[in-house]
Amino acid sequence: MTEPQPSSALIGLRLLADETRWKLITTLRESDRQVAELVAATGLAQNLISYHLHTLRQAGLVNPHRSDADGRVVYYSLNLTALAALLAQIGRELALPEATLPPLPPVTVAFLCRANSARSQMAEGWLRALSGGQVRALSAGTQPQPIHPLAISVMAEAGAPIDGQVAKSIETILDQKPHVIVTVCDIAREECPVWPDAARHIHWSIADPAAVTGDDDQRYAAFVAARDELRARVCGLLALLPRWFGEING
Repeated sequence: MTEPQPSSALIGLRLLADETRWKLITTLRESDRQVAELVAATGLAQNLISYHLHTLRQAGLVNPHRSDADGRVVYYSLNLTALAALLAQIGRELALPEATLPPLPPVTVAFLCRANSARSQMAEGWLRALSGGQVRALSAGTQPQPIHPLAISVMAEAGAPIDGQVAKSIETILDQKPHVIVTVCDIAREECPVWPDAARHIHWSIADPAAVTGDDDQRYAAFVAARDELRARVCGLLALLPRWFGEING
């Protein structure tokens, strides 16, 4: 008699249950990291981290991204969509009730990139839309350029219009005192100023859709991919804010 095969949810639980992989997942939950940064954050050996990153990549739970600032550097990010799908599958198999977003603290989040023309603008739009205005969203760039028409188009299609937003330099928001700084491009991470008053500095290594060449369909697809990844990232950020800040005033 053939032994029954374990469900994919059970396989996923076994994957998550490993202590080293869990450390990597929880570390990547807050910010994208390089291998050296994971070594420093976890205290684990580099070869051990590399092995488990490979396992998580094979499972689709971690994505690599070669830095736009230095092609020799690789950032690793948690695939929130895949992780959420796995956890949802576990929940379905166990018939767990669905979780709802907790009340959000009244904080200010600033998204930074180089041009403030696409990624940071889409992130700002998503945060404003998904938080229902509970969280104040800002964006700026180290070298601001006009908002890309495709960024405006794909966000409008998703029901989170950004046509009322404008590109601006980092200097224009220095007095806004954001609680969280999120760099959404590798170049901005290297160029952005220090924000000593910000409680959290995190990085999302998002591929630049404006850098994609090819026909109209390929360029459009790049903006859709960035838009959808940013939505998942912003949803993840909203889930973290109550843990980080709890109840605060302003």
